[in-house]
Formats: sequence, structure tokens, C-alpha cells
Amino acid sequence: MDVPVLIRGESPDQRAFWEETFTVTVNAHGALLMMASKVSLGQKLVLRNPNQDEREGRVSYMGSTYAGLAQVAVEFTHPAPEFWPVNSPPPDWQSFQRS
Repeated sequence: MDVPVLIRGESPDQRAFWEETFTVTVNAHGALLMMASKVSLGQKLVLRNPNQDEREGRVSYMGSTYAGLAQVAVEFTHPAPEFWPVNSPPPDWQSFQRS
């Protein structure tokens, strides 16, 4: 699912950065993104969706680079299925819905 997101974080040299990018896939636990910014495993990032909602997460996977963009998986600190604009979420996302 291609969702535009804004990523905020801190570079390895402690400089704040933000990057407008997009998701490749989403789930209740986070997303796989394409990023130009250099990040590292375990690094804290904040994702902002098109509704201006923000969630904190950590880099859990670094994949291949394509056309200057790296595959980066971000896992939310807490599951957040409501973060993504999904009209009909899979049934297993329901167990993570907030009360």
C-alpha cells in the first residue's frame, strides 16, 4: 500500500532530519518504507501520516537500495492499525484496536 509519510529522525551525526517518502507495505505493527536518509537498525523515527497523526517507531530492518532509496522497515513502539488509511483492515488487526 503506497501511503505518503513524513519521517522525522536524527542522523548519525545528531542532525535532525525530515523526509517525505512513501510506504511499500503497511500493517498494524509498522511499515516498509523507501528512504533516502541514512538510518541504522534500532534507530528511533517518528512517522506522520496524511492525517497529521504521528507514531514513534524503530528501524527493524534495512534492505536493498533502489535508485538511491533504501528499503527500511519501521516497527511502531505500540501496534497502531488505526494509523493507516485502510478501509477494510485484515481481521487480525482488530485485536490491536484501541478501546
